[in-house]
Amino acid sequence: MTADEALKIACALPCWSAPEAAAALEGGITNHNIRLRDQGRDYVVRLGADIPEHGILRWHELSLGRAAEAAGLSPAVHHSEPGVLVLEFIESKALGEDDLHDATTLMAATDLIADIHRRMPGHLRGPILSFWVFHILRDYAATLRAKGSRHIPALPNLLEQADTLERAVGPVDLVLGHNDLLPANILRAPDRLWVIDWEYGGFNSPLFDLGGLASNCALERPAEEAMLERYYGAPASPALWHSYTAMKCASLLRETMWSMISELTSTVDFDYADYTDKNLSRYGAAYAAFTAQGSPT
Repeated sequence: MTADEALKIACALPCWSAPEAAAALEGGITNHNIRLRDQGRDYVVRLGADIPEHGILRWHELSLGRAAEAAGLSPAVHHSEPGVLVLEFIESKALGEDDLHDATTLMAATDLIADIHRRMPGHLRGPILSFWVFHILRDYAATLRAKGSRHIPALPNLLEQADTLERAVGPVDLVLGHNDLLPANILRAPDRLWVIDWEYGGFNSPLFDLGGLASNCALERPAEEAMLERYYGAPASPALWHSYTAMKCASLLRETMWSMISELTSTVDFDYADYTDKNLSRYGAAYAAFTAQGSPT
């Protein structure tokens, strides 16, 4: 789908009376996102089909979006149909990596994560998927082998490392996770933060969202410790820190292998090969730091 085709589809939806000022939004490497106005109100149209190789099922994204709306965490759903999700537009600014280096913003984002984990389950309806990163990594590896990826030689070592990380994570508390906490998926409105994009939501360990946010924002250890203390209400024990850093590594490896898959399957105009290489370097550094710290005593 081209950008012009996406604009035409967005404007032709049956939920409008007189759509106007349609324009593509930046960002989004699995969707086309369009902002438009109808009857004096602004909306965002997300166009995207299922992406089974990444576990993206639009019916599931809609279920989570409605639950997040009911919990007061995400914009309201205005309209939906296969491949289409229309959300109310909220005047806000997407956060960037540097924003999360501000202590006040990081604590607000941590509170938002806690609200997702603790408040959303009461609003869920129907079947909800899990998001266990280590299963995803193994599945990605099988797909990469089947499709003849350029990364096949690296897979045995990466999967061995994934097994090490899974053992280090250990038993988990199950929460409803967002599982894709890029800074741009958190919006700052004048009075609060919002979260968007539920493509990867599902039941998971809380450490995945916390570690994912930290790795996506390149947080330093003092900021990570403050985040964990805010979330858990007490300083992180050596055992928690060990589990957390293992899951943070796993979140980086998942982003890396996600891009490896996208190199082969995505039709979106994006340099996935460069994205893979950058994330692989970041993951390698994180895994080296994890192994250097050793097991907790």
